[in-house]
Amino acid sequence: MTSFGPMVHRSARFGGLLFLLGSLQFVIAMIVVQAMYPAYTDFGNYVSDLGSSHSPWAWLFNDAIRLLGVLGFLGTLFIRSAIPARLSGRVGLGFLLIASIGAFLVGSFPEGSPELGGNVHSVVSAVTFIGSGLGLLALGPAMLRDTRWEGFRGYTFLSGIVTLVALVLFFAGAYPGLGPGGMERIIIAPILLWAIVAGAHLLRLQPYSGVRLASPT
Repeated sequence: MTSFGPMVHRSARFGGLLFLLGSLQFVIAMIVVQAMYPAYTDFGNYVSDLGSSHSPWAWLFNDAIRLLGVLGFLGTLFIRSAIPARLSGRVGLGFLLIASIGAFLVGSFPEGSPELGGNVHSVVSAVTFIGSGLGLLALGPAMLRDTRWEGFRGYTFLSGIVTLVALVLFFAGAYPGLGPGGMERIIIAPILLWAIVAGAHLLRLQPYSGVRLASPT
């Protein structure tokens, strides 16, 4: 059995940096905008309320999520060499690209946008959440037998499961003690945390500049 050594191409390390920066700047922006929004609560308000016309600093939230989408898209392209070239890996990366485009559109069509009968924001938000959850769900199995991702395979798969289960509950209107805002944060948190942790992990690995290693069979 062929296994990968704990090394990644320099481009993958750069992709990890983009993941890390994109998620951290978005988390910081959410904290700042929420602090400037009178009477905003984590459980009672949707995350998207931060980008609505009622939010005093909506511009910061919407710019931050657009930047998250751009950095997520570029980061996904750059980390390709760190993901085994099997079908599940390609599917997972494809879903992450779709989710990144969705995130950019979430910031471009904030809550209250009139397009699609006022539903455009909900549609692009769903694309972002579903794409992210399915992407992580597929990447978990893709990491099997790749020593660069030891300790991250189950975590990646579980992060996708948590996001998708929380999304189903959110769509069903089931918010057990959390409210809509709390449930929405359970959808988002695993995605952002995974990008931060995986990005930092890629930066810790030793770089190489040669051709891509062969995928294990």
